[in-house]
Amino acid sequence: MTSHLPSPEAPLKIGTRGSPLALAQAHETRTRLARAFALPDEAFEIVVISTTGDRVQDRPLKELGGKGLFTREIEEALLSGGIDIAVHSMKDMPVEQPAGLVLDCFLPREDVRDAFVSLGRNGLAGLPEGAVVGTSSLRRRAQLLNRRPDLKVVEFRGNVQTRLRKLREGVAEATFLAMAGLNRLNMSDVPRVAIAPDEMLPAVAQGAIGIERREDDTRVAEMLAAIHHAETGLRLAAERAFLAELDGSCQTPIAGLAEIGGAGLRLRGEILRTDGSEALADEMTGAVEDGPEMGREMARKLLERAGEGFFDWR
Repeated sequence: MTSHLPSPEAPLKIGTRGSPLALAQAHETRTRLARAFALPDEAFEIVVISTTGDRVQDRPLKELGGKGLFTREIEEALLSGGIDIAVHSMKDMPVEQPAGLVLDCFLPREDVRDAFVSLGRNGLAGLPEGAVVGTSSLRRRAQLLNRRPDLKVVEFRGNVQTRLRKLREGVAEATFLAMAGLNRLNMSDVPRVAIAPDEMLPAVAQGAIGIERREDDTRVAEMLAAIHHAETGLRLAAERAFLAELDGSCQTPIAGLAEIGGAGLRLRGEILRTDGSEALADEMTGAVEDGPEMGREMARKLLERAGEGFFDWR
């Protein structure tokens, strides 16, 4: 293995989106690999790849298609050999990978909670009736309207910096961001209130970084095994099985969270109508290794309760 390690002369190429958060995740991956194998940073090259989701900022995600919006071009570069690994925010990832690619390395999960962000309000309850809230997430939109149908929700796309600028410009009075992103960017100055999962269940795989590779690349497989965080992988296996059974995409409001503790694995799931008029939730506990089957069973139970047309756009 040692003779096949990357070097400054033949660096391992890390593919990523170009946002500040995506770059922070790529740098974290590089740091962990460099430490695991006592390599200099120069043994790795970070390659920025523009995705459809990044380029098209003036249309809602639901109009552009599914979750592949933020991964397709990166996966094409991985398959063609332009990069050696791809670093992804797991909540952006489709539940199935293209033929020839594998996603089996996850870094330790960050804070899973959503953050309520506002320049003048200290929480959702403090918003006046009819206040404007910005979000590009159908899940957050539906959860918000389920609790506060009086609020007006507007489309709010862009990276963390763009969304904060829109708040300053008065486009909306509040928005939501992931605590994980704020933490990874060391943005402790952003005015935010963390929302407990009991109040607002997060997106499936929120706060997790996944590293994708070519299936036949044994060198990379060995390297990634050294930085894989097993507990995060087990939690995501349950959550993503839940999502897969629901056939979830950016066009369906779905939330899910698996946690591992003394009692084994606790899985919570929620599906909502797109207008927030109805939310269905469930919870299961069981053995950690049974997480994927728990996820599938919970999804089937929720779909049975929901009936036909539950996810139709309203």
